[in-house]
Amino acid sequence: MADSTVRIGLVLPDVMGTYGDGGNALILRQRLRMRGFDSEIVEITLNDEVPESLDMYTLGGAEDYAQRLATRHLTKYPGLQRAAERGAPVLAICAAIQVLGHWYETSSGERVDGIGMLDVTTTPQENRAIGEVITTPVIAGLTAQLTGFENHRGGTTLGAEAAPLARVKFGVGNGVGDGFEGATQGSVIGTYMHGPALARNPELADLMISRALGVEKLEPLELPDVEQLRRERLAVGR
Repeated sequence: MADSTVRIGLVLPDVMGTYGDGGNALILRQRLRMRGFDSEIVEITLNDEVPESLDMYTLGGAEDYAQRLATRHLTKYPGLQRAAERGAPVLAICAAIQVLGHWYETSSGERVDGIGMLDVTTTPQENRAIGEVITTPVIAGLTAQLTGFENHRGGTTLGAEAAPLARVKFGVGNGVGDGFEGATQGSVIGTYMHGPALARNPELADLMISRALGVEKLEPLELPDVEQLRRERLAVGR
């Protein structure tokens, strides 16, 4: 990091903020501050170029037209791509997975090119996935079950360069029948979990923070209210 302040890029909240996923940036900032790190959120709107110099990035969900706007902007200003290439952590929620993929189909069947950060493609499915989702992570650095709220009709297929984030225990996940949820590739983590995802899954938040700080592991924070929330949400899948 260029200075002592950890900078979190909240990417296009004006068009990719339908489901309150901007809360993920707030969680990252607060968990950093609770550990004694200066931290700030940098909002990047359609009026801004995307800087490649930030320490981590988050993107949220959106509808078809908003996805188009986001795709055009990220293509025109490829700072996010360059940041990921140097290893900056990126969290992509729901529609952001599709934008970061090779292409996605809209609800009307039109194929739209993505920005190619994830080796995934997405097509609309007959039934909408909506409700709680509980998964078991399959990536290094995560041991606790993941919990979130899914609300999408996309079926995301992973290519050879992408790996799943987790295996579905309860809910739908990526929607193509492979039993997986989310996608990871390089420094990018994609998931269909709303909630916000990092509020429900502190271990995932800390994985992003540890990667941004360049440390192997962080000592967990003792937050009883967060643990109570997790117990309640995980009980749905029993």
